[in-house]
Amino acid sequence: MPAFPRFTRQRWLALAGLLAAGVALIHYLHLDDRARYWLKEQSLSLLERDASIWLPGYTAVIQAKPLSGLDEDEISDLAYNPVTGTLFTVTGKNPLLVELTRSGDILRRIPLLGFSNPEGVAILEDGSVAIVDERRRSLSVLALDPQTSELNVVNSSEFDLGFANSRNKGFEGVAWDARQNRLLLGKERNPTAMYSLPGDSQEALAEALKPLPDYGLGMRNLSALSVDPRTGHILVLSAQSNLLLELDPQGQPVSFISLLGGLNGLDKRIPRAEGVAMDEEGNLYIVSEPNLFYRFRKENNDTRRE
Repeated sequence: MPAFPRFTRQRWLALAGLLAAGVALIHYLHLDDRARYWLKEQSLSLLERDASIWLPGYTAVIQAKPLSGLDEDEISDLAYNPVTGTLFTVTGKNPLLVELTRSGDILRRIPLLGFSNPEGVAILEDGSVAIVDERRRSLSVLALDPQTSELNVVNSSEFDLGFANSRNKGFEGVAWDARQNRLLLGKERNPTAMYSLPGDSQEALAEALKPLPDYGLGMRNLSALSVDPRTGHILVLSAQSNLLLELDPQGQPVSFISLLGGLNGLDKRIPRAEGVAMDEEGNLYIVSEPNLFYRFRKENNDTRRE
């Protein structure tokens, strides 16, 4: 019989080290997240894919475009206004509401007076703007029009989001869900979770946040939320997992894209994706710290991930 090599204690330790390094690499690259979502994608029929956003069909057509003059401001979140056809983001270090074209050009900067650390922004159905301040743990709703030159928190309808001990792991994502007449809010970490707040009126701010199901996110953190106006599906962005995930209205994963370089037309990894939005034509927009703008377009409806 052939002699098998004898494993010494040193060899076993070396093998264990290699296995541990492999597991750590999988965890670091978040391949475990991708594998789970990929398996879910494969179970969908062509009819289900066609009725979804289907993120694998998207390719970056504008990438890493610097937003001029916002280098030190740390942009966060992104929202689309269907009335004006423009995008809005917020900055944290120097609190601003910034309006952008769909090509990533800055149209105006609106100072946010009295805000501490704006992290989330949504445009409501009546055209007003909802801003989440992570440090104040609050949601503020203010009137917004083309002539607005500044916004002051004292003039807002303000809602206390709670979680007094969340520190810098509080609410970051906020999105308006027109189909269900509600605001969606996402808590970054500890725990990563989603909530809803019904309606967009001042009276609705008196109601309590409604926890949503776990939604099987499985992400390292939650950076931003958006709702596709065509399907009602939810987009969930995670900077730490380098993932954008599509959920159906019941909160089940449908599709995803990785934000790593070499995939979906990206030359390089999106450094720290902090905001996502989608317009009525299905174009997808992402902003990343410190001041980078990305636009994705679906090439054709037949694109499939094999």
